[in-house]
This record gives sequence, C-alpha cells and structure tokens, in this order.
Amino acid sequence: MVTRTDAPTRREQILKEAARLFAERGFHGVGVDEIGAAVGISGPGLYRHFPGKDAMLAELLVGISGQLLTGAKRRLAEADGQSGASAVLDSLIEGHIDFALDDRPLITLHDRELDRLRDSDRKLVRQLQRQYVELWVEVVREVYPGLSEPSARSAVHSVFGLLNSTPHLGRAGTLPGRGATAALLHRMARGAFEAAGGAEG
Repeated sequence: MVTRTDAPTRREQILKEAARLFAERGFHGVGVDEIGAAVGISGPGLYRHFPGKDAMLAELLVGISGQLLTGAKRRLAEADGQSGASAVLDSLIEGHIDFALDDRPLITLHDRELDRLRDSDRKLVRQLQRQYVELWVEVVREVYPGLSEPSARSAVHSVFGLLNSTPHLGRAGTLPGRGATAALLHRMARGAFEAAGGAEG
C-alpha cells in the first residue's frame, strides 16, 4: 500500500495478505484462518487486529483512496511553485504508476468488492476519489488551458483507466522490467493528455 523503508507492522502484513487473497479468490472465497496462516498467526488471533474481514476490506479500500489523495497533495506541496505545471503532472502520473504497479491487488479489489463496503465506507471512498480527481483536473487544465473542465475530467478518468489496467498486463516475469513498464505507462498517459488537449486546443 504505502512505500516504506522499515519493516511492515503485523497489521500491515495482515492487510497485504488479505488484499492478495481477496484479489485472487474473491472476498467470500477466503476465510479468516487462511489470512492468519499467510502471516503466521491463528485465525482467531486476527481479531486482536481487526473485528473481521469486512473491517479489513474497508481499511484496504478507504486506506488506499486516502493514501493516493495524500500523496498527490504532497507532490503539489513539494512543487510549491518551483516546478511548472507540466512537471507537476509528470509527478502525479509517477505517483499513480507506483500505485498501479505495486498495489495491483487493490485495483482488483476495488473493481470487484467496493459494493460490499458499508454505505458510510463506500461514500468515504467515493469522496476521497472525487477529491483526487479534482486535484488532477486542476493541474491538467494548467498544462492544457484550452481544455474545458468536463473534457479534462474525462481525460483524467480515461488515464486512470489506462494506468489501472495493470492487473490485466500479465504475471510477473512475462512483462518488461518495472522501469520499462513504468516508462511505457507514463508515455501513454502523457500521450492521452496531449491528444485530449490537442483536440480542443
């Protein structure tokens, strides 16, 4: 989920394995005992960390939506007027590519299991995602000032669809290296924005 240099906590280990298992076999196809076995603790031991699978799913999906938004805000703050809008857009794309390559199970989970969240959690995910989109829209319109707001929003959603296609790219070992894949995705994302900006420019 979030890039760390120190060892993950037990709670993070549980979430990582839960995400992998839910993505591979579906939320209802995985038992608490199996998640526990994947991290070396008993199924009942998981209840010291989470009240149940529903809570794990909610933390995964709400958590990654919040992390994406926080990361994007941090990238904007780091730019702080020192970088041009085009460089900021490149930074946003890089951040989303990191997520798309490193957290592919969460993309699958979002696509398949979002409707399983409680209404309040699902609304929170959507709220965080809308804020994330609007942040991108603002930057995209700075780079391509001739692009209308609705078109910029459509372009952003289209680029997210492109970047979030990583679960369908194939298994590890069948793809180019991570760096080459990231570079390809970046070129394709910028190409999509260039095409959208050129169409209305």
